[in-house]
Amino acid sequence: MTTQGDSPRAQVIKYSSMKLSDIDMNVHVDCFPCFLRQANIALSAGEADEQLWREVLKAVLTDIKAAEFHKSPSHASTRMHRRIRAMLGRDPFAKLKTLYNDEALALLPSLKETVRASSDPLTTAARLAIAGNIIDFGIFQSVDIEGTVKRALSEPLGVDHSERFRSDVEKAGDILYLLDNSGEIVFDMLLIAEMQKLGKRVTAVVRGGPILNDVTLKDAMHVGLDALCEVMDNGNDSVGTVLEEASDDLRERFARSGTLVISKGQGNFETLIHEARPIYHLFQAKCSVVASMLRLERGTMLLMGGGMEGTAE
Repeated sequence: MTTQGDSPRAQVIKYSSMKLSDIDMNVHVDCFPCFLRQANIALSAGEADEQLWREVLKAVLTDIKAAEFHKSPSHASTRMHRRIRAMLGRDPFAKLKTLYNDEALALLPSLKETVRASSDPLTTAARLAIAGNIIDFGIFQSVDIEGTVKRALSEPLGVDHSERFRSDVEKAGDILYLLDNSGEIVFDMLLIAEMQKLGKRVTAVVRGGPILNDVTLKDAMHVGLDALCEVMDNGNDSVGTVLEEASDDLRERFARSGTLVISKGQGNFETLIHEARPIYHLFQAKCSVVASMLRLERGTMLLMGGGMEGTAE
């Protein structure tokens, strides 16, 4: 892991010496307190009373105890959040999702102008999409959207494969865009629009059911994403994209050789890191475990090519 004194360029050099296929993206001991913290965030967002809060925490300890070390953290998180949702009888993040969708929509005109005025609209839109990944209530209880936007536009990315990304976008026919969080999807719309200007057919993929503050079809329609491009759900409510649980339609599209896959967020990164096909991961390394595995500082922003050996530039 890099130190506070490491420059972004030094971070890239350290990352360049590794292969994603060598990373053990499984449950680690540091994940366990994080699971419990996630549960408390969900219960706070869901406005559980004290008695129910206690009951749910005791119940989810069973899921945390059952976490399998040979699987990704998203598997354990998924089971836990399904239990929380069932015991609450509602989606605990529903209000927050609407709030941040609306807050992001209020920023959309100025974000569009930032992209329009840029000398490199595609890269600027990609950076803004990465900035939007800060809206993650599986990790944070509050976020600084505008500060993160400024950082994304002014600082080097910790891992920056933007030139190859541009080349692959230009060569692609279809693009499969795996979405992550509500609110964040408004930022994703900027990148989708820029790729469409290049003549690309983009399909945006949402979760098949509520999980954390991840995007569902309802959220996509709320922000108008369905008017911009085709939207499909992945057939399940897992954290990330768990292909063995996904719909046949998604698996078939994912496997198409002429399709470029863009993966947003840590959950998608955790579940797709070992896929052999070329994939671009756009996210912020918000988790200390993930950041440490990548030998980067927590909070590092990445536009990273995966599924390809020799990803360093």
